[in-house]
Amino acid sequence: MTTSLIESISLKDIPTVLPLLSVPEQQKLLAELDHLEKLKKQRLAQTKFLHFVDQMWSTFIGGKHHAIMAEAFERVARGECKRLIINMPPRHTKSEFASYLLPAWFLGQYPHKKVIQTSHTAELSVGFGRKVRNLVDQEAYHAIFPNLVLSADSKAAGRWNTSKGGDYFAIGVGGAVTGKGADLLIIDDPHSEQEAAIAETNPGIYDKTYEWYTSGPRQRLQPGGAIVVVMTRWSLRDLTAQVLKAAAQRGGEDWEVIEFPAIMPSGTPLWPQFWEKKELQALKEELPNSKWMAQYQQQPTSDTSAIIKREWWNEWDEEEPPTCNFIVQSWDTAFEAHNRADFSACTTWGVFFIPDANGVDHANIILLNAYKDRLEFPTLKRVVVEQYDTYAPDSLIVEKKASGAPLIYELRAMGIPVQEYTPVRGTTNNPNNKMARLNSVSDLFASGMVWAPSTGWAEEVIDEIASFPSGEHDDYVDSAIMALMRFRQGGFLRLPSDEPEDENYFRRRNSGYY
Repeated sequence: MTTSLIESISLKDIPTVLPLLSVPEQQKLLAELDHLEKLKKQRLAQTKFLHFVDQMWSTFIGGKHHAIMAEAFERVARGECKRLIINMPPRHTKSEFASYLLPAWFLGQYPHKKVIQTSHTAELSVGFGRKVRNLVDQEAYHAIFPNLVLSADSKAAGRWNTSKGGDYFAIGVGGAVTGKGADLLIIDDPHSEQEAAIAETNPGIYDKTYEWYTSGPRQRLQPGGAIVVVMTRWSLRDLTAQVLKAAAQRGGEDWEVIEFPAIMPSGTPLWPQFWEKKELQALKEELPNSKWMAQYQQQPTSDTSAIIKREWWNEWDEEEPPTCNFIVQSWDTAFEAHNRADFSACTTWGVFFIPDANGVDHANIILLNAYKDRLEFPTLKRVVVEQYDTYAPDSLIVEKKASGAPLIYELRAMGIPVQEYTPVRGTTNNPNNKMARLNSVSDLFASGMVWAPSTGWAEEVIDEIASFPSGEHDDYVDSAIMALMRFRQGGFLRLPSDEPEDENYFRRRNSGYY
């Protein structure tokens, strides 16, 4: 036989040839096959990020988002993507991928290149530097990347060099990077909980991170170098927001942006192998809606340009709602229940009275309940009936569009009185302008007449209305507009500036809500 049995025997012929070989030849052939398999495995780990992860992290539980991240990292390593932003929720392997495995894999391919890795604190960054250094010094790593060897005289946790002239430098946000260069700049979670807390009263705190980025690490990028930002969203002024805003205004940098919500539009978890939906739902209930939407759904909101400000809402902090004299329930329905469809949304509102110092009653309105989901028509009809039976509204309003038109017909056939709503009612200049319609009821909020309980579902309504028109969804906005406009049109909710109405479209309840 020749020196290499693999060279003389076709792989497809091995099952036939193997029994014909002597025992030493069989052993040699199997050894060569084993070596070939190891080379194949090595090559895959060198070029495919997830294969590298699997070999370096025995307990890794993969999800679909990991595959998407891996493919993006591979394009960065090949030089096909120079600017990458990945926004994703906490505890979804963000830092393990970006600050630990990515620099080790990148330097394994390019031991002569330079990496700068940053996080919101120096301690955290240096900690990752230590992990990366220890990883590249392991035998299992050398089996994949034998050409990467640490310099004997440079093995500090946050600053170390390779024998090929490459180097790794870890720095916290705000730290100096003078004298350092980067072929790959990794920015992992540049904002912290403490920073977010300060931002509640001083939003400009986020500007400091962006200023540091532009004046520091951004300027250390080598010609042809790449930037990878992996972070959780916090605000419309966080690093992701400001980097993309600058790119849009000034041009010059084309950023690829990948966003992973904890709960997908389909309602399934992003990483079901690790996070069950019930756990995420429980977390959602515990967190303020604004924090959930920003950190977990990657949808930060702001009311700086909102028609309805958050601070205009009054908080009802009692366990039970007030006794309500009139109740209005309104439905904004979607076309169908596929993953990208709008939601069908319902809000239920009640009018109650608060006496002033002189004992004169003044009407106020409170949000009693909110419901939103993607529903097929039979389920939608059932839920509408359930909501109607629960609250017995004096007025049930359904917008006559999408599934609303057949819904109105079905409900009336059941003996449920339904009032149709079309956008042409209630506006004068531009009947189909949603902003105009919301403006028409904004004075109710500004006057302090609108209340909501301190619950998670109410916060979701408040946030959606406060984020309009820049928010992703406006289903609650549509529903709220219908209800409040009907109150105004009926003359029941009145402001001092309102003209007298001859007719009141609402009948007064003989008893309260309960």
